[in-house]
Amino acid sequence: MITTKGAPAAIGPYSQAVVAGPFLFTSGQIPLRIDGSLVMGDISEQTTQVLANLDAVLQAAGVARENVVKTTIFLVDLQDFERVNQIYGEFFGNHQPARSTVQVAGLPKGARVEIELVAQQ
Repeated sequence: MITTKGAPAAIGPYSQAVVAGPFLFTSGQIPLRIDGSLVMGDISEQTTQVLANLDAVLQAAGVARENVVKTTIFLVDLQDFERVNQIYGEFFGNHQPARSTVQVAGLPKGARVEIELVAQQ
């Protein structure tokens, strides 16, 4: 199990990430600050916080962004797709992991975006 104080603590009975064989599997991250408070801003602010949380988990595991092989993005509103896609693209740069994006009815704590990822150790 991977745990870091650089990202918000899990809000349920799960780990921030787990290493299984050569892979790191993160739990979905929502836009929580380290203190557990939700970023109430627009989708840009929420997405930026989610990616910062994931980056902290990657760093704690000693895994580079370039080792991410798959992500899943959960959006409450697909109208946010274009803006999330732009911020996501800036985060990964030239690296383009496989990805799925799905619209969901709701997310914990009223978040508008959640992202999980799989990376190779």
